[in-house]
Amino acid sequence: MSAAIEMAPGVFRFPTMGDYINTIAFVEEDGSVTLVDCGVKKAPPKIVAGLAAIGKVPGDVQKIVLTHAHNDHAGGAAEMVRRTGLSGVEVHSEDASFVEAGTSAPLDESMISGRVLARVPFGGFEAVSVSRQLTDGELIDVAGGITVHHTPGHSPGHISLRHEKTNLLITGDAIWNMASRMTWPVSAFCTSHKLNRQSAHVLGELDYDIVAFTHGPHINSGAREAVRGFLSRKDAW
Repeated sequence: MSAAIEMAPGVFRFPTMGDYINTIAFVEEDGSVTLVDCGVKKAPPKIVAGLAAIGKVPGDVQKIVLTHAHNDHAGGAAEMVRRTGLSGVEVHSEDASFVEAGTSAPLDESMISGRVLARVPFGGFEAVSVSRQLTDGELIDVAGGITVHHTPGHSPGHISLRHEKTNLLITGDAIWNMASRMTWPVSAFCTSHKLNRQSAHVLGELDYDIVAFTHGPHINSGAREAVRGFLSRKDAW
């Protein structure tokens, strides 16, 4: 598998555990890079390899954005902050305290599996400073603008992102595309699986041509229709 897969001009997907976990990279006109999510603790070498594949080095990274505070998204963040020389990461305000503590967002204890997992050490990662707390509707000044869409449920501060210039959506963990099949994230790993299902429906109302997932390959043809079809299916509720 390629270390870097171009999804749109200047937007790349770095598979850090096959297609199962991805980091997204945006390249600015000046050559600087913004990363979205940093995979698990062992992901940084794969991220660096992805950067090298597009002619970049960690020092070119100007910003790291996390979609939420889980170890498969924030696990490699502290190491990438060190390698890039940044002061911290950007994350929604409701997940900022978890990132700075190195603890995953709380699990859904309305479910038996969530209650069991909540009672054992699970999902921790190396704490990392938060340089900016994001809010719903905010436009991040990256590669022509990335809009923040607060889609809580998988975690309190979970966000999805829409890149204006390429009309590309990043779902984060609101929706997975494991083995090219869209599904909800594992319910026990959500803070509120019910809220995740509710808030994800905002993604069906947005306009985009390409959809990228942290978990699974991207879709570059009929992406919005595919997401809306998933959301409208009876078993998606």
